[in-house]
Amino acid sequence: MHPILHGVWAVGHPRLTTEGRWMAAVLAVSHDVDPAGVPLVAALSHASAAALLRIHSKGEERIHVTVKTAGGRGHPALTVHRRPGVRAEDLGRSRGIPVTSPELTLIDLATLVSGRELERAVDEAHRRGLIDERALRRALVRNRGRRGVARLGRVVREHEIGSTVTRSRLEELMLELCRRHDLPTPGVNVELHGFTVDMLWPAERLVVELDGRATHATPAAFQRDRDRDGALSALGYATLRFTWWDLTRRPAVVAHRLRRTLHRLAE
Repeated sequence: MHPILHGVWAVGHPRLTTEGRWMAAVLAVSHDVDPAGVPLVAALSHASAAALLRIHSKGEERIHVTVKTAGGRGHPALTVHRRPGVRAEDLGRSRGIPVTSPELTLIDLATLVSGRELERAVDEAHRRGLIDERALRRALVRNRGRRGVARLGRVVREHEIGSTVTRSRLEELMLELCRRHDLPTPGVNVELHGFTVDMLWPAERLVVELDGRATHATPAAFQRDRDRDGALSALGYATLRFTWWDLTRRPAVVAHRLRRTLHRLAE
């Protein structure tokens, strides 16, 4: 028996997976009692819950646990959030581990990450089928006054949920460029006539493809790209292509070309 945390042991060897460490953290807090002797209800939360739910990974080593009480023992190895008002509907399980609901996890995450990171986490939760907009709005009302609610509420009001699920840093750079240069936000990874295009402005019928060296440098990939461009051109879509070098070394040129092309296609 190998001690892991207060009241928690590993059997056989002390080497735990990440999920094992998360479960140990929840069990360690759950084994506590409040001043009245009532066992605490605990769940993984904040950045740790977001990592478990696979909606965001902040790379934070410290494990966050939420408990439904104002009292209990301190845990130097953990960050324990004492929240007597947390409701049963804001708690659940994922892969057998008690965890805050996807909606409460996003509210908590809103206190830790940038606005774009929060949008991306919301989109990823939607893509995984963990949330819908109605449930998210109900959770915002239910948790009114809690830190993170106002920030997440702004994302729900202003962001089209599920519209910017990115698959690469290159796509994130393009979205950042559009915002920085006040360009319309495109759809990302959109299904279009049998193709998945990186960026789409549907009203202007403009496609942007982002060419990373790893996936576009081979002769076969080069030919596929040209076939795609030709097929979409025949359907009335214009295509622009940009590289990592374009977006990192000359973003103003990219923005200028995008703006002029969008303006021309809108005429």
